[in-house]
Amino acid sequence: IFFRVYFFSSCVTAMLQIQESLEEGLSLTYGVKRVLHETTSEFQTVSVLDTVPFGKCLIIDGLMQSSDVDERIYHECLVHPAMLVHPNPKSVYIGGAGEGSTVREVLKHNTVEKCVMVDIDGDVVRFCRDVLPQNAQAFNDSRLELIIDCAKKQLLQAETKFDIIIMDLDDPLEGGPCYQLYTKEFYTECMNKLNPGGILVTQCSSAGVKNHSMVFTPVHNTLKQVFPKVMAYAAHVYSFADTWGFNLALPDANFQLPSAEKVDELIAARGLGDLFFLDGESFHGVFSLPKFLRKSMGAETRVLGDGHYANFVGGGETVAEKGC
Repeated sequence: IFFRVYFFSSCVTAMLQIQESLEEGLSLTYGVKRVLHETTSEFQTVSVLDTVPFGKCLIIDGLMQSSDVDERIYHECLVHPAMLVHPNPKSVYIGGAGEGSTVREVLKHNTVEKCVMVDIDGDVVRFCRDVLPQNAQAFNDSRLELIIDCAKKQLLQAETKFDIIIMDLDDPLEGGPCYQLYTKEFYTECMNKLNPGGILVTQCSSAGVKNHSMVFTPVHNTLKQVFPKVMAYAAHVYSFADTWGFNLALPDANFQLPSAEKVDELIAARGLGDLFFLDGESFHGVFSLPKFLRKSMGAETRVLGDGHYANFVGGGETVAEKGC
């Protein structure tokens, strides 16, 4: 997520407000009804706020992480395309995702036998477990193995391989600790940790008209250097004030998306119930990218690796993987 300025201020109505600087000359200001919870861990500051436009929001180091109004759009898009196109996903590895929503969506699949989630910040995981009731069932699911450590280290040390790897991490800021989890070298390690037919999916920041070339397109091109097939997709996330991008990396160069009817059948067979955003029609919709984005993806030449960073508006250091 873009580097943002985070502060409270009073307006004439005395309503608490947050102003987030999205880029030079552009800010988003929204009202806060009340601060529900706050804590500071070894790594970061976390707040749960009741906001006027977005409902309850999770804010980490001043960055919008998720909101009641649309977190299901982000998490359903991150998780279910990879899970649904795999014929029988039994084992899943999640890097990051401390709030628990990614785990919640993974464990909806009745094929899953084990899900390993690794996040560096145990204080934030415990905080989210205590204050986000929508994810309580997932955290208590016997199929979940929760590890507080570096996501990269735990994946490389894992003695078993996985059907699905999901990377739900902060963006690859230059000098930031998550950069190393978006490189060609790391994606090669991920491919080696996948079972035959295994799939990797990662969030890739903004895929909007102005900022898609900062992270989305270089990550897409980097994955193409490692995996035989990479499919980009995107959905608008209201609380992020932008279209958000994802990349699906597959082992079969000839892979084709299932039909909308087949996707609906898979959703029913997996026991996913009535999803908020994703069905067969919207599944195909997120993979139908606009012309400008396809053109930029085709022209992208950058490969993220040692000494090659994605470009960012602003700067600053995230801490979700500090210590890796």
